[in-house]
Amino acid sequence: MESMGVLARSTAGVVGTAPALEADALVVTLFTAESARLVSLARFFVDDRTAAEDLVQEAFIRLARSSHRIRDPERAAAYLRSIVINLARDHNRRGLVSLRHRPPAVPDEPSAEEMATALEGRREVVEAIRALPRRQRDCVVLRYYLELGIDQVAETLDLSPNSVKTHLRRGLRTLGARLEEQR
Repeated sequence: MESMGVLARSTAGVVGTAPALEADALVVTLFTAESARLVSLARFFVDDRTAAEDLVQEAFIRLARSSHRIRDPERAAAYLRSIVINLARDHNRRGLVSLRHRPPAVPDEPSAEEMATALEGRREVVEAIRALPRRQRDCVVLRYYLELGIDQVAETLDLSPNSVKTHLRRGLRTLGARLEEQR
């Protein structure tokens, strides 16, 4: 993964510095390399782009608070993805307090991505993905949308690679059946 190479190079020069500076460099590097992809990931779980951006911001805040405990910088991106997924679940389950007390967001101007999402076929696929059981949905989105390898999905979700493969197989079978029903 390209961001991991950037991460390794950027943190390599700060090994001899204070741990706080090393942790800050890690967070900055991850933000630069991963923030846009994480917002896209969060959009699969929440409808509102502003809410997705807030979830990603909260994930980086949580990472920054606990970055001193990260022993392997190569695993930090997987840890960050899992934070985003968990925050999105929490948001959908009961809503974050800060998001509940905010007036509804003004709709953004449609981006190229949102215009593509507006196409009927894409909408049906997204709805079918959202209807999948939690683990299947997480595995399918991470594997096919973020294009992570089986091992990276397993690391992100703290599952074995064989469990990921099982969830992917079941999820794809369910998606195929649901999309076929809609035709």
